[in-house]
Amino acid sequence: MPGTPVGSLPPSLLALYPSLRSLAAEQLAALGQQMAQRDLPAGTQLFSERQDCMGFPLLLAGTIKVVKSTAGGREILLYRVEPGGSCIISSSCLLGHTPYSARGIAETPLSLMLLPIASFEKLLAEHASFRNFVFHLFAERIAELMQLVEEVAFHRLDQRLAKLLLAKGETIHATHQALAEELGSVREMVSRLLKGFALQGLVRLGREQITVIDPSGLQQLADGSR
Repeated sequence: MPGTPVGSLPPSLLALYPSLRSLAAEQLAALGQQMAQRDLPAGTQLFSERQDCMGFPLLLAGTIKVVKSTAGGREILLYRVEPGGSCIISSSCLLGHTPYSARGIAETPLSLMLLPIASFEKLLAEHASFRNFVFHLFAERIAELMQLVEEVAFHRLDQRLAKLLLAKGETIHATHQALAEELGSVREMVSRLLKGFALQGLVRLGREQITVIDPSGLQQLADGSR
């Protein structure tokens, strides 16, 4: 991820990460010398499994998806990082001095800054607001991952697919492969279920597009009452 230190922090960084506002002017200036704003295209791999951690990403624009791969090549979406958010895989690597345990991919074009490891450790040790930010989002992500484990372990795939479609709105622009990755399944199973949903009159299928035409029926399926 190439980039050249710019010497000052963009105003959007402090707006998105208010925990940094408590730093003194000279500390902010020092961070500006250490970090570069980097613009990356969609599809860029930011980190991979077993790679050493490079720093703590501060996302200004775009979305990062963090995925876990199986030995058979299947992938499951663990979570997304949006501007102002935190990547707990990066946090855990920095805190535990361990390599990455998942992959981070630019889902859209990105703009970000990378907080160096030494600066992350110093802020965590000396500034309560930054420490609270890191651990608060850490706790939120852990809760999300526990919910994901529960859904994968205990809910039928058709229920989880119905719930996912409802969460994405009336018109979903996504491939069957992308939906399968979010569900930790395979494209063939998701395609089969979607065709079944279409035959039941729940959705209408198009090219990389799904339209929900019976949300109440999908909700009954998601609730397990259909």
